[in-house]
Amino acid sequence: MKKIRNFCIIAHIDHGKSTLADRFLLLTHTIDKREFREQFLDSMDLERERGITIKAHTVRMEYAGYIFNLIDTPGHVDFFYEVSRALAACEGAILLVDAKEGVQAQTLANYEMARKEGLKIIPAINKIDLPGIDLEKVEREIRELLGIEDEEILKISAKTGVGVEELLQKVIERIPAPGGKEKAPLKALVFDSLYNSYRGVRLLIRVVEGTISVGENIRSMGTGRCYKVEEIGVLSPTEKKRESLKAGEVGYLYANIKDIREVRVGDTLTTEKNGADSPLPGYVQYKSRVFLSFYPSSGEEVNRIREALEKLSLNDPSFTFRQEHTSLGTGFLCGFMGSLHAEVIRERLEREFDLDIVSSFPRVSYRIITHKGEIREIQDPKDMPDPSQIMEIQEPWVRVVIFTPLSFMGNILKFLESKRGKYLKVEVWEESKCVIVFELPFSEMMTEFFDRIKSLSSGYATLEYEEPFYRASDLVKVDIYLNKEKVEPLSFIIHRSEAYRKAKTVVERIKNLMPPHQFPIAVRAAIGGKIIARSDIKALRKDVTQHLYGGDVTRKKKLLEKQKRGKKKLKEIGKIRVPQKVFWGIFVGE
Repeated sequence: MKKIRNFCIIAHIDHGKSTLADRFLLLTHTIDKREFREQFLDSMDLERERGITIKAHTVRMEYAGYIFNLIDTPGHVDFFYEVSRALAACEGAILLVDAKEGVQAQTLANYEMARKEGLKIIPAINKIDLPGIDLEKVEREIRELLGIEDEEILKISAKTGVGVEELLQKVIERIPAPGGKEKAPLKALVFDSLYNSYRGVRLLIRVVEGTISVGENIRSMGTGRCYKVEEIGVLSPTEKKRESLKAGEVGYLYANIKDIREVRVGDTLTTEKNGADSPLPGYVQYKSRVFLSFYPSSGEEVNRIREALEKLSLNDPSFTFRQEHTSLGTGFLCGFMGSLHAEVIRERLEREFDLDIVSSFPRVSYRIITHKGEIREIQDPKDMPDPSQIMEIQEPWVRVVIFTPLSFMGNILKFLESKRGKYLKVEVWEESKCVIVFELPFSEMMTEFFDRIKSLSSGYATLEYEEPFYRASDLVKVDIYLNKEKVEPLSFIIHRSEAYRKAKTVVERIKNLMPPHQFPIAVRAAIGGKIIARSDIKALRKDVTQHLYGGDVTRKKKLLEKQKRGKKKLKEIGKIRVPQKVFWGIFVGE
């Protein structure tokens, strides 16, 4: 056990985590040069196309008589749950900082997470081979921001290999060996999982106490279910079978688990007989932040979508889903950690499961406090209670930290203020970079927010936001009526100051998208009983006097009056059909 080192690589997005992992694989001869390809551990096509790590990846390496269990983690703020799971399975972390960009928003966030877990942190400056860099300046940033005083900050180039071998030596020297006793009752932490259609669920485990062997009967301490271990091994980087895994080791196991709901990530495995008395702490279950509804393009695919969502939720427990029935048909309300997380899950559904999916407009969760003192959380406007029952409506706010060059500060501050932002502070470093700290309603970050920040800063700004908190706001529910019929899927919750503008936009969009009927349709937006926007869709008109030639004009008037009375009656009893293109047109238009 003294020869084992469990560690992960954490950094801001695009600071070179995957490149450093590639260099480790080559340096330790875990993979042959003939098999090598860039971003070797990023196995999904989506990861390689976007150039980002979406899933944390595990690999076992051997070097200088030591065993290294490395976890390469994502860098985007939406995938911080993956990072938290990786940190729970390690004793140390390499904190990577880009030599050109310096300390960024997610650098600071990941450092705080690792520090709270009690991990030993090795800071390293990457990309020292780039021209025009100021290593002393970046080193000062690391020491000032992260409060690292005496620690040696390594300088490396993951691309060329400069300093990488020295970094691996520092992992041996600075990161402690795992604790735990081999002869104690088994405690194995499930930190990731993957569904295989042929072999069932593959669990990635970190053995904290005891030993687990092939043929042994194990028990899930979360569900109480028992299984027989069929295969055990390590990922190096492909599956390599072993007879057992001991305390301190990281590996995988198959136990003929076919139902993906039987064992969850964060669960503790122990032996069926003489097992442990209490489970490991596991992970903090974060609440979903962003909600979208997924609908199949055809009703026959509902079951396929459900099965696909179940399999993905096993692999990524940070998103949730439940079935719902609306005017659009049967769909699934899904919760995500952020808008990029939602986009990635949708693309995975379409690519990995060959599904054709239509998604709704993203929304957040609101908190309703009634006069009776009840607290309700709603994600769908149709679940909002009657206004007479509501004492207060709260919406999620987030503390946003933006790192940007000083020259772009003014434009970004104006943009944040336009989003109902609340200024907290601005810190300036060395007359070239500043940190902007604001509080924002999370709903204002749902569409085009990240793109606008990048545009205003010419791509140089980065941001990170913390766990949302709730704050009372002057929010209203805007209902959409077609004649006298309320169309719930078109209702929305918005701040009162924006309600009139948004209502007018939605009403005009419905007017342009809605096909005309045989009778006129009044499109109205209302807050409670007050109409705040209206537009009219004219009825289809048939020329009922076409067959008349000459004669008394009263004949023509009688026919027109009869048509008018018919349309009035039809308006009272006629059924308005809202085609799906109206809903999707509004969602996409947002």
